[in-house]
Amino acid sequence: MRITDIIWKERIVAKLADKHAVTVDEVESVLLSGPVVRRVRKGRVRGEDVYAALAQIHSGRYLIVFLIYKRIGIALPISARNMNDTERKYYEKHK
Repeated sequence: MRITDIIWKERIVAKLADKHAVTVDEVESVLLSGPVVRRVRKGRVRGEDVYAALAQIHSGRYLIVFLIYKRIGIALPISARNMNDTERKYYEKHK
């Protein structure tokens, strides 16, 4: 999956900062760095499934970003947080 553009919603930006202490720059770093991506579930809208993108960013932080892949190259982040141990093992195995 190649991401070239990111759609931001203000409520998502606020949630990332307030609940998970993740910045827009950190999410963009994950999405634009060639992350390990896997489909999490089928989306509510046909053709817009939910994916998880996993990557270690420049600060050393391991993040998982949940997104809806809207169209070719366009992502809509819906959440992001630190990876848990299981996710980190998956990332290390598949990077």
